[in-house]
Amino acid sequence: MSAPVYDFLSDNVAGAAPELLEALLEANQGTARPYGDDDWTRRMSAGFATAFDHDVQVFALSSGTGANSVALAACANPYGAILCHETAHINVYECGAPEFFTGAKLIPLPGTDCKIDPAALATTLAHAGRGNPTRVQPFALNITQPTDFGTLYTVAEITNLCHIAHEHGLKVHMDGARFANAIAALDCSPAAMTWQAGVDVLSFGATKNGAINAEAVVVFDAALAQRVPFLMKRGGQTTSKTRFISAQLARYVEDDLWLGRARAANANTAFLAGLLHEVPQVRFVTPPQINMLFLRMPERAVTALEQGPFRFYRLGPDIRLVCRHDQEREGMVLLRDTIAAC
Repeated sequence: MSAPVYDFLSDNVAGAAPELLEALLEANQGTARPYGDDDWTRRMSAGFATAFDHDVQVFALSSGTGANSVALAACANPYGAILCHETAHINVYECGAPEFFTGAKLIPLPGTDCKIDPAALATTLAHAGRGNPTRVQPFALNITQPTDFGTLYTVAEITNLCHIAHEHGLKVHMDGARFANAIAALDCSPAAMTWQAGVDVLSFGATKNGAINAEAVVVFDAALAQRVPFLMKRGGQTTSKTRFISAQLARYVEDDLWLGRARAANANTAFLAGLLHEVPQVRFVTPPQINMLFLRMPERAVTALEQGPFRFYRLGPDIRLVCRHDQEREGMVLLRDTIAAC
């Protein structure tokens, strides 16, 4: 019998949620109209309207990068600019896809804990050269929630950033690849974190929390929603058998499934963080808030982990540990002990 491997690479290394597999099997019965004109997609839309307490327009996609690109393109003009934090996923990890889809320029902004500094946003917009044909015209603000370093914007912080953006005529896009973890950690409603705070369009992630290649663009602005089907088709993001994505998303938000899994992942990470706080040679890069930890430690400790039964990412000087809902706690204890022995 092979030795166990404790996988902290990401939460998308896990298998699918059994409930979502059941939804897929149910959707596989009989025939259904293609390209989103099916009962499963209508059920998904109704479920999201209930979850967000709003008459939303929802579009099913298979990729988070695709969702971000389509959502931003709905807000875009080709001579424009999208403002985001310098560590934002759209700026660092999407190979220029948002710029390719929109024709726009990304303008990275500073801010502690990987969150946009409101003063920097206000100053940048005040000096953006609005109406000057020699300058790119800002049209969208991207808020990554949670951030790529596992930190969270509070609802008040989101509201403040949205207010600044709207004052300058920008739409606000939220990248919610781990949206469930943010909701679970802040213990707020999806409505409070999005449209009630001023968010116009959301990239809603489910793949990292139990789905199989199922993401959504959730649009709170009816005018923006009219553009999305055309942008999806033009960008190769329209799926033929949409019902298999929609069936997962419909079941995902049907009850507490999505938040239950996210709460468990967050709790496992808090347990691991508690263990690692006991180890003097470990330094936390950002405060643990969701299901991701970013750490620095002596190279000998990192080497020992790489030689042990652990999987994780090195990101420059940092190592990233991500916990799933079903993370093995014996692996967390062993990881702590391995570092402490170095």
